[in-house]
Amino acid sequence: MSQSSEPDRYAVIGYPVAHSWSPFIHGMFAKQTNQNITYGRIEAPPENFEREVAAFFQTGGKGLNVTVPHKQVAVLIARYRTPRAEMAGAVNTLMIQDEVIHGDNTDGAGLITDLTQNLGFKLADKRILIIGAGGAARGILGPLLSAGPEYVEITNRNADRAVHLAGEFAALGNLRGCGFDEVTESRPFDLVINATSASLQDLVPPVPRSIIGDETLAYDLAYGKGDTAFTRWAKSLGAARAESGWGMLVEQAAESFFWWRGVRPDTKPVLEAIKTHKK
Repeated sequence: MSQSSEPDRYAVIGYPVAHSWSPFIHGMFAKQTNQNITYGRIEAPPENFEREVAAFFQTGGKGLNVTVPHKQVAVLIARYRTPRAEMAGAVNTLMIQDEVIHGDNTDGAGLITDLTQNLGFKLADKRILIIGAGGAARGILGPLLSAGPEYVEITNRNADRAVHLAGEFAALGNLRGCGFDEVTESRPFDLVINATSASLQDLVPPVPRSIIGDETLAYDLAYGKGDTAFTRWAKSLGAARAESGWGMLVEQAAESFFWWRGVRPDTKPVLEAIKTHKK
């Protein structure tokens, strides 16, 4: 695309959204791949979400990243959804094509790429615990089960929600839903994923300490400067590794960028830049 033409407009929409790293990440992707785009932020409380999305696309916007708390409502806005968005029941990426809004979910793919490529973790035949049964857990379950783990357990404060979610995905693998007080404690899990928002309040979900062992990878979908409450807790229990969700953030953004632009950016320099900035 000629650099003299009007740039294509993209943005992240959420509530709150002021501290989103998406403009930084997509700005680096655009520069690296020579794409003529701008990328902004749209602060939209739930009651304004649909109106803001419509206004963005009606005024020539090309694509949106959707963040909390709008991912499940975004499913209803997208007339066409990718299979992974259908499976997740949540949409984190919107695009307009032929005057029709399309929806995708890149969260699960972003997590898998971070775990397997950046962290070198092999998911096949592993025992996995997911803490939380909300939209974040829903977005990652399908891709995790597709990687062939031995067993997946979903635990949640409200046990019924975990049981229901496990039932929805039962055809894809060996999984079980339970309450925090019913977690399997016979031996530590290979991978423990915190898919709750507890770290945003500097809290740790009340799960048994025995889930963490000296070979466990503890992974928090939340992120911030330094350790989260969950990664600090996991390290204190002797986890082999404890990682926050920066890698997933960058990798899911790369999936969105590829879906929009047809060009796959290199995430390594972006991850390095974020490591430098967040110190």
